[in-house]
Amino acid sequence: MAQLKVRIQRGDGMAEYGVAARENQTVLDVVTEIQREQQPDLAYRFACRVGMCGSCAMEVNGVARWTCRTHVRKVAEDGTLTLRPLANLPVIRDLATDMTPFFDKWARARGQFQPKDAPNGAVPAEFAVVPPSSPKRQEADAGIECIGCGVCYASCDVVSWNPDYLGPAAMNRAWTLVNDVRDGGRRERLDAVAGDAGCHSCHSTQGCTERCPKNLDPSSAIAGLKRSIFWGVLAR
Repeated sequence: MAQLKVRIQRGDGMAEYGVAARENQTVLDVVTEIQREQQPDLAYRFACRVGMCGSCAMEVNGVARWTCRTHVRKVAEDGTLTLRPLANLPVIRDLATDMTPFFDKWARARGQFQPKDAPNGAVPAEFAVVPPSSPKRQEADAGIECIGCGVCYASCDVVSWNPDYLGPAAMNRAWTLVNDVRDGGRRERLDAVAGDAGCHSCHSTQGCTERCPKNLDPSSAIAGLKRSIFWGVLAR
């Protein structure tokens, strides 16, 4: 049986393992086999195994991916896998990263829904009716399926250059709320995503859009924020 050569970052170095190549094998299958049969203390993260949670994301041969949905045959043409933790995040151990800075930036971008029709943030008594065909609803729908896996954040050059940069996922979330007609925090949200750490620092290289496993377009969301801030300034 053919063998895969697997190189995994552990601390400051790389450890090498051999794993049998199997039909329809995913990268997560390979990591799990190594942990169960060769390296019991190997640290990595996963949950659903079917592309619903995004927690298994790591760097595979230089590209951030969900490992549960990545088949080895598509990324290891020479029979070699090189696995590293997601870039731009603190490493807890081995392939497991600390997602705290990622979600802290969601908070900085005011990514929490703020109902405008209820006092003190209380839940409105009645559900708001938003026509699915309305332009703002369609803009919100375009980015609302983000599950916070961090692949776009790890793929963002601007985050690697400027650790304070909010990142594409946080701003994609802000854009969905800017277009939510039920939300009352639009002005504060646009203020939060402006500035050197916000949307104006985006270089539009579109690495986030290229790598998003959900086929979302954070680059367009960031461009939408830039337009909204520009027209908002003119209107003041």
